[in-house]
Amino acid sequence: MRVKDVKKVVLAYSGGLDTSVILKWLQATYKCEVVTFTADLGQGEELGPARDKALMLGIKPGNIYMDDLRETFTRDFVFPMFRANALYEGLYLLGTSIARPLISQRQIEIAEEVGADAVSHGATGKGNDQVRFEISYYALKPDIKIIAPWREWDLTSRTRLIEFAEAHQIPIAKDKRGEAPFSVDANLLHSSSEGKILEEPWDAPDEMVWQRTISPLEAPDTPTEITIQFKRGDAVGINGEALSPAALLTRLNALGKANGIGRLDLVENRFVGMKSRGCYETPGGTILHYAHRAIESITLDREACHLKDSLMPRYAECIYNGFWFSPERRMLQALIDASQESVEGEVRLKLYKGNVIVSGRRSPHSLYSMKHVTFEDDQGAYDQFDAQGFIKLNALRLRLGAMAGRRGGAL
Repeated sequence: MRVKDVKKVVLAYSGGLDTSVILKWLQATYKCEVVTFTADLGQGEELGPARDKALMLGIKPGNIYMDDLRETFTRDFVFPMFRANALYEGLYLLGTSIARPLISQRQIEIAEEVGADAVSHGATGKGNDQVRFEISYYALKPDIKIIAPWREWDLTSRTRLIEFAEAHQIPIAKDKRGEAPFSVDANLLHSSSEGKILEEPWDAPDEMVWQRTISPLEAPDTPTEITIQFKRGDAVGINGEALSPAALLTRLNALGKANGIGRLDLVENRFVGMKSRGCYETPGGTILHYAHRAIESITLDREACHLKDSLMPRYAECIYNGFWFSPERRMLQALIDASQESVEGEVRLKLYKGNVIVSGRRSPHSLYSMKHVTFEDDQGAYDQFDAQGFIKLNALRLRLGAMAGRRGGAL
């Protein structure tokens, strides 16, 4: 786009080296007014320095937005995703992916409040986040202008960024000088580490990579036993204590950390086409995932459960690829949410050296029938003779095939 087309831009701003350089670069290149937006999603960092740095770089106090979105994030994004038991490529709990639509949504809201004609982010041109941010922007405000500095400028290395920062008197944290060992993204759900020392998939991650969990080898020798209460598919309490979504996830994070739960070393397929290696920590989310599957196991009808599981990979891809604000995700969400009406009760878990062990589950809406499943005398609750006709009818097409010379299921 032409520089003169942009008058005011809302920047997703963390206060780190990259977005601080972007802030100054926007001012210098586009000669536009910059509004900064910093979201508190439970990343565990003090946000005051981001405000101070924005002020130092010439941002008016009224143009600095800092929002505590932890409850919104957990209630409206994390919990709906966990109702689906969503795992990307069977393993990844989507901690980074699920944060992007909320950040994008709030950015667009601020842009409309302040009359901005553009938004900007700090995602690189190689990753998934550029897609997640920008698809969300367009879904919410189709005429919005988007500035993606990593696709425009010539600052192609960490060294060049630091040189730019020094030339414009931008403070640089001491640990950012030189080559950073790896890149970290964090929120209340997880922490992810990528790049640099993690790029060789054969090399084991150093223990310093793991920031949210102790090593399972160092975890207590005695299990921690907890119960989690559920209502309509969402966790609502721990050990009988009612908690808000963010408070509950925070509590589970602490329990997971103390027991070495939630580490994942993964090589995944990015939406843009390349493979990448990431080290993820999702302590509370891992506990919640196991607990939710356990309460569903006694409350969901078999075919409803299997249908839901068959749709889960598509739902997970919607989130991973940036299509939270899409008709297909909303349609899948409606089906998933409808399935959760009777997902209520509690699950007992043992947390032990990186493991989440389900040791009990109960529900007022349980479909588990002791009198039907018992190995003792069921008092006529189930007529075993019925199974003979059931088996013969299901085998009929195979018998007919065998009679026609196609024995053993041959085509």
